[in-house]
Amino acid sequence: MLDPGYFKGKTVLIMGLGRFGGGVDAVKFAAGADAKVIVTDLASPQQLGNSIKELEGFSNIEFHLGSHEVKDFETADIVIANPAVPADNKFLQIARNAGRHVTSQINIFFELCPAKTIGITGANGKSTTTSLTAHLLRTQNAEHRTQYENVWLTGNIGNQPFLTALDKIKPNDLVVIELSSFQIEQLAEIHSSPHIALLTNLTPNHLDRYGTFEKYCAAKENIFKYQKLDKNKPAISIFNSEDEIAMQWYEKYKSDADRICIKFSADDVSSSIREKYSLPGRANLANLAAALSIVRNFGVTDESIKKALPDFKALPHRLELVGEINGIRWYNDSKATTPEGAITALNAFDVPIILIAGGYDKHLPFDKFAEKIVEKAKATILIGQTAPKIDEAINNAGMSLRAKRSNLKNLTTNDQRPATNTIIVDSLSDAVTLANNLAKHGDVVLLSPACASYDMFENYEQRGHQFAKFVNLLDKNISNK
Repeated sequence: MLDPGYFKGKTVLIMGLGRFGGGVDAVKFAAGADAKVIVTDLASPQQLGNSIKELEGFSNIEFHLGSHEVKDFETADIVIANPAVPADNKFLQIARNAGRHVTSQINIFFELCPAKTIGITGANGKSTTTSLTAHLLRTQNAEHRTQYENVWLTGNIGNQPFLTALDKIKPNDLVVIELSSFQIEQLAEIHSSPHIALLTNLTPNHLDRYGTFEKYCAAKENIFKYQKLDKNKPAISIFNSEDEIAMQWYEKYKSDADRICIKFSADDVSSSIREKYSLPGRANLANLAAALSIVRNFGVTDESIKKALPDFKALPHRLELVGEINGIRWYNDSKATTPEGAITALNAFDVPIILIAGGYDKHLPFDKFAEKIVEKAKATILIGQTAPKIDEAINNAGMSLRAKRSNLKNLTTNDQRPATNTIIVDSLSDAVTLANNLAKHGDVVLLSPACASYDMFENYEQRGHQFAKFVNLLDKNISNK
């Protein structure tokens, strides 16, 4: 078990600073603990400029950038690996073979955090569920401080304080953490997991790293596998009753002694609570049901929930309404980096949709996504590396649909419609311009890429910001006419 003084005077190697500050928290923590800190990253100083700027003022940090040096891994006392670095990375193996202590940001946090933890993971909806859980707990806490003192929101959810918040977190606090599959894999190395663990859903993701859906699921399952079972403080494991794999795990774990298993569903949300909640679609209702299944363990009342919900808005880049122009609503769902996430977005609307999709190829199948596009989209504008693959999937889905309809009698005009109009363009700017030309009053233009962003953008946030920027420019141009 670590103690806060463990890092003092030691050489700490941070592997992976990240272009968007992913490793900055770990660097600040180690530097603040009076360690000698070395930062190694394959990216250049120019590419890491923003992250490096955040570390100005520390005199005990060295930057070894543009490559990894074997001697750094052989001589450092402690190596802290970014979650994006697989456990079998050859440099981490060098460090282990040399007897170095290899760990991670999430592992250090769980070894040092004195408070009860609530961990939320899943393929889709985990950020909204995590933020909503913290919001509901904080609202109740502001009015009736009872079981806990402060509520912390952190983890894989933007640049929230993590290790650098440890000196402020008290034993009577609650910490609500969004956990990625990569972070859960790291926690499994120390057989650790949150006191309360929730799975939103499971659909294929990160197959470029895991290879198979089964291996991805195995990484996620560790959040339940390593919960501490204590008869005085039973672990709480929470599952989506509408997810097939979640229900398999519910059946697997429900008979464990010293574990409480709970199921949730979108249908669990009462109408009186539902009417206070503004986020669209059944998937967002499931996120609310998930959050409720957590907070009710802490005595949060329906009255407090109803009071809190009107103040909760869509998170940036997650079905975020960025503008309404001439009766056309523009939604930024750039965080939908999987086909299933984009399917969820398409299902959220019952009006004509102009869809903008495509991006970096994570080797995920697009068949079901294409079927949903044919069903829901008035037009589809494709960008990025996967544009040809999605276009082909849409054509195949449209041909299959027409073949089925040709065998039916008494077809209506709607039944005879062709597959969605699909156009491939060179840029997001072109996609926004074309979408505006195609959309009519009452339509929705939806950026829900179903893909990661790395082929054209630095991350999904930059993609979403660019989309919002182009929409705002469009609004200004129209207003000035």
